[in-house]
This record gives sequence, C-alpha cells and structure tokens, in this order.
Amino acid sequence: MNLARIIGKDVFDYMYWIKKYAWMAIAFAVAIWMLVGEEEKKEDDFAVSYSLEEASPQTPESKILAEQENIVVDVKGAVIKPGVYELSAGSRVADAIQLAGGMRKEADPTSVNLAQRLIDEMMIIVNSYGNTEQGGSESVKNDKIRINYADVNEIQQLDGIGESKAKAIVQHREENGMFQTMDDLLDVSGIGEKTLENIGDSIQIP
Repeated sequence: MNLARIIGKDVFDYMYWIKKYAWMAIAFAVAIWMLVGEEEKKEDDFAVSYSLEEASPQTPESKILAEQENIVVDVKGAVIKPGVYELSAGSRVADAIQLAGGMRKEADPTSVNLAQRLIDEMMIIVNSYGNTEQGGSESVKNDKIRINYADVNEIQQLDGIGESKAKAIVQHREENGMFQTMDDLLDVSGIGEKTLENIGDSIQIP
C-alpha cells in the first residue's frame, strides 16, 4: 500500500513537471525548426543566383559597351544644330542627328547611313541636295577609305577585301577601338602582310 502511494506520487510529480515545462520544449523545437528552414532558404537563394550568373555570361561586345558608357561625335552639314555631342555607346547615326535637331529641309538623307553604329570621335557630315562634297560618316576622304569610319560595304571597295574580311575589320574596330597605325590591321583575323600591302595606299588612319 505504501509502495503504491509512493509510485502514484512519483507519477503525479512527473506529469506535473511535464505539464509545467512542455511549452518551453515546444517553443525550443519551433525555434530550431525556423532556424534550419532559414538556412536552407539562404542556400537555395544562393544556388539560384549562382545558376543565373552561370547561364548569362557577358559577351566581349557587351563588356566593352559596359566599360565605355559614352562616346563623343561631331555632327556637321545640313542639320539644325551642328556641333559635338555625347551619346551612349551603341547609339546610331540617327540618334546623333536627332540630338543635332534633325536634318534641315535641304538635307539629303541618302548622304548618311542612319543605321550605322557610332564610334568614339566619329565625324558625321549631312549633305544638302546638289552638294558634291562627300557626306556620310567621314568614311571616304581624298579617294581613300577612312578605315576607322567606313562600313562593311565601303571597306569591300578595297583591293582583295571581301565581305568576310570587311566584317572582321568592323568587328575588331568595335571591340577594340579605332586603329591607331596601319600595323594594327594585322591583328584582324584574315589580314596578313600581303593584304595590308595591297590596301595600304587606299586607306587612311586616323
């Protein structure tokens, strides 16, 4: 009988302490669960961010445009406000002419290539109708091709330069900047010393 009372009292005390501290155990378990969940979420977010960076590598051209945020060009001829203008890299001739107030009534829109991509230090000349001077983006001067300004079609006028080599010259210029010397053309894929010798008298740098 005494033993039963002792056992009963012990069970009662045990249940009393369980009830008293059960809420603390539950709160502790919930805190641990939330902490583990937060850590797993951070790891998932990092994995997603890393995968997106890996899936969207920068191309050489995009890197260059990011590094060179602005370029400066000189707009002349039959425009409302001739002058020097600053534009973002990747802009076109049409953007520069728009900054210059647009073309005047007598301007010949066929004297320039409005879709041509601008490069730093470019000169754009808009001719008037009947003007016999060379207009455009200063790509031809004194019967020589200005290799830093000429487009693919104009570069193909050079002896021994086809479409693929002309595109390679333009691409190299856009990715690496203007050619400073004649020998810089040797860095263009497909342009060797023999080719450079053939076109040397027909091009102008800068």
